[in-house]
Amino acid sequence: MAERRFLPSGVITLTTDFGLRDPFVGVMKGRILARFPAASVVDLTHEVPAQAAEEAGFWLARSFDAFPAGTVHVAVVDPGVGTARAILCAEIAGHLLLAPDNGLLGAFPARSLEPTMHVLAESAYAALGIDCVSATFHGRDIFAPVAAELAAGRCVPADLGALLGEWQRGQHERPAWDQGALWGRVITIDRFGNLITNIEGAALASLSSPRVRVGAHVAKLHRTYGETRAGELLALVNAFGVLEVAIAQGSASEQLGLGRGTLVEVREPGK
Repeated sequence: MAERRFLPSGVITLTTDFGLRDPFVGVMKGRILARFPAASVVDLTHEVPAQAAEEAGFWLARSFDAFPAGTVHVAVVDPGVGTARAILCAEIAGHLLLAPDNGLLGAFPARSLEPTMHVLAESAYAALGIDCVSATFHGRDIFAPVAAELAAGRCVPADLGALLGEWQRGQHERPAWDQGALWGRVITIDRFGNLITNIEGAALASLSSPRVRVGAHVAKLHRTYGETRAGELLALVNAFGVLEVAIAQGSASEQLGLGRGTLVEVREPGK
């Protein structure tokens, strides 16, 4: 992916584990719009499981380039809020990403995407008019105002702090070949109960008729859900380019009793 200089588009995306029952997301949007009323704020997702920073990174790394260059992406899944953990501003392919330094952004190098990283310095807060920071809601008090200033073009990453070489990469595993099989894991489960893995569809290109084993269950690889009957187990490469295991018109997670972290094996029959 070619690198491009960041030119703000006015678009801001939000990814959190806040859910929508409480006012947290709305308050973040209010802080953004108070500073930058012309911002276009898009909810990527607020249903990341609580504290699951790496799952948030998985989705962000596979979604950010659906937005125009110049978008600011804010990801607040932050169990270390209020501690000494850093806040990062990453630049990649003309996009900016704001996230805590807790492994969330490790999904990018795991996909061979290497951001340029700045660390937010406390000295930058005063320059941006951030003068009241709670110990428990940095999404409102730091991430939202910083995102607004970046999206409005009133500051750039270099204004926020120094370049950073070492940062938390997290536990974003890359699938690996072993004894003739490709091994990965279930990373997330969507609302349909599909088991979404970290195995890139491109990794299956060399296999002619792969079988996918998840738990004690084996599925054939199909192109789409409609190639099977209702209730049938299948595997496919989904719209985000990764392997998923599904049950046609059903929930694979519920019916198989499997969840995040489950090992997934892909191999040719007879091997």
